[in-house]
Amino acid sequence: MDDTLQTLIDKQALTELVYTYCRACDRRDFALVRSLYHDDAIDDHGAMFRGGADAYVAWLPQVMAQFEATVHSISNALFVVQGDEAQGEIYTHAYHRTPPPAAREIVVGGRYLDRYTRRAGAWKFQHRCLALDWVRTAPVDASAYAEFAAGAPPGRTDGADPSYLALSFLARSPGPS
Repeated sequence: MDDTLQTLIDKQALTELVYTYCRACDRRDFALVRSLYHDDAIDDHGAMFRGGADAYVAWLPQVMAQFEATVHSISNALFVVQGDEAQGEIYTHAYHRTPPPAAREIVVGGRYLDRYTRRAGAWKFQHRCLALDWVRTAPVDASAYAEFAAGAPPGRTDGADPSYLALSFLARSPGPS
């Protein structure tokens, strides 16, 4: 296969890896999050968490439980592939909403500084590091939700999210979450 075509295929696989991470976090599909990391991978979220993949996935539920909604989004994604290794700088906006009565919206802008390896034909995270660029917080405007979301089903963080009903190809991962 032509090297250029293989590089494009690899970059698409890496793009799907980082998109899947966002979906898995937002839907609290922790089995899916774990499947994206090699067994010897490290996740570094700074002072919040630094450690191996199993410990990271064990830590996530307690942290995510404090939010009634999250939306992790990717914008710029630059990948450099060299054989079975790759690196990526991935820009992210991560929205977090805390529950009432003192509901707040927290939006974080940052970058994932990733190293990936391909083993047995599959790209996975080898080392993921979060760099924080900015944060914005504000109280939740409940009237805006009532006005702009009128009649739309609310997003959920579990298996009852509307995406699972509407999109059968995006089934929840088997196993504990």
